[in-house]
Amino acid sequence: MFGKKNKKQEVQVDDRLRHIAFIMDGNGRWAQKRGMPREFGHSHGGDTFKKIGRYCQKIGIKYMTVYAFSTENWKRPQKEIDTLMKLLDDYIEDAFREMYEDNVRVKFVGNLSVFPESVREKMAKIEKETEQKPFTLNIAINYGGREEIVHACNKLIKEGKESITEEDVSASIYTAGQPDPDLIVRTGGDIRTSNFLLWQSAYAEYYFTKTLWPDFSERDVDAAVAEFYSRKRRYGGV
Repeated sequence: MFGKKNKKQEVQVDDRLRHIAFIMDGNGRWAQKRGMPREFGHSHGGDTFKKIGRYCQKIGIKYMTVYAFSTENWKRPQKEIDTLMKLLDDYIEDAFREMYEDNVRVKFVGNLSVFPESVREKMAKIEKETEQKPFTLNIAINYGGREEIVHACNKLIKEGKESITEEDVSASIYTAGQPDPDLIVRTGGDIRTSNFLLWQSAYAEYYFTKTLWPDFSERDVDAAVAEFYSRKRRYGGV
């Protein structure tokens, strides 16, 4: 009944897929379908995030970015915001405990100035202590794609730039020095970019699924990767 033909074939990626990004949508709806408050879904979504991160690292992806909290998410109910901030703090604490065995470089991308100094210090410490790790995990927190581009341009103006090139902007955004995402996956059924990685996604492939984030599995990653490899990326050519 459970012969070899049912055994999961492990996916392996190559240099065509170095960077995958996730819009982790559907946590609140997942909880509401179960008669639970939205915060319940975010807690389960946090578990999925860890599981998917480990799997992406295992199959050979070098960079992963997750949309954890947008600049627009401050409009949500305070209780939900508090839960998300608690999950962030718990993740940082877990990262300190597990960083020596996980081999993950953690980087927080977004406008971090809104967070208390104690939180920013924790973020800076974990970034510094993991900076030599081989798998890069970008956590987009208080992040907005438009804000990122404006921030980059203002940074260049302060540096005295009178004329700004694409290369200048790429070197000044939050993910500077990293390859742009090759594949962006959005869960939850909505088909839009929601102000995520606007500059970096110019030539990214998008994959949309109705699966809610807490239900997203390794097999769903495999399906997204298979779809990516079935496409021909022309970068404006023929």
